[in-house]
Amino acid sequence: MRKGRRLHEMKTMQEIEDFYVNQGYREDKLREILSKDKEYQKILNERKNKLTNKLKVTDKERKEYVLSTDSDFDILAKCKELEKKNLSIEHREIIKLIKTQLEDDWRKPLTDYLNKLMKIYT
Repeated sequence: MRKGRRLHEMKTMQEIEDFYVNQGYREDKLREILSKDKEYQKILNERKNKLTNKLKVTDKERKEYVLSTDSDFDILAKCKELEKKNLSIEHREIIKLIKTQLEDDWRKPLTDYLNKLMKIYT
């Protein structure tokens, strides 16, 4: 049971996350504690299942991307819709980069992209 608030009183993922942030958890430690919080994981799985069915998220996408918020699903849906269009090479690159931000380790793709640009312009 959490101090100051009873477990069953937590209703949203954000409330649970805020509780841990207020306890001093950040970044990797926050992800770790949330991965062990049964209530948070239950809500997360329910949300993922609902949105996965609604937006027709593939198994590959479910494994590749975190997709823990409505915004994550919204971003993925817009990317998928745009990928069906006749995009320029530059816009395809941007969509690809945007989708990397849905990955658990989103920093690596950004670093790789920046390194690619560094080679071009130095």
